[in-house]
Amino acid sequence: MGEDHAIESDSDEITSNLVSVVAFVPDLMDQSKLRLAMPDICFVKEVSELIDVEVDLVVIDLSKSEVLEILPLIDSKILGFASHVDKEIISLAEEAGCEKVLPRSKFFHDFDALVNGVLKLN
Repeated sequence: MGEDHAIESDSDEITSNLVSVVAFVPDLMDQSKLRLAMPDICFVKEVSELIDVEVDLVVIDLSKSEVLEILPLIDSKILGFASHVDKEIISLAEEAGCEKVLPRSKFFHDFDALVNGVLKLN
C-alpha cells in the first residue's frame, strides 16, 4: 500500500501525478467504478486496515456503521460517499474528518474532480 501509482490523465481526468489511494468499498460494482477511474487503487476488506496507513487519499463507503468510529483515526485525506437519504451520516462523516462527503451518484459522477480538488492536483 505504500507504493506510489501513476495516474493517466485526460483534460477532465485525474492529473498525472504520483498518488497512492486506498479504499474501503465493499460493493463490487462500486469497486469497478473506482478501478475504471483509478486502475491502481488498493481496496481493503476491513475498515480497520485504514488506521495508520500512509497514503495520499482514503476513499470510504460510509454505509457500514463501524466506519464513523474509524474516521478520526485515519491520518490521510478522506473522501466518503453514502446514500443520498443518509443526511445524518454525511454530516457526521464531515464532522469526523472527511474532506468531502457526497451522495453515491454524485460521488462517482464527480470522482476525478473530487480527487483533484482534495489533493490539489490541478
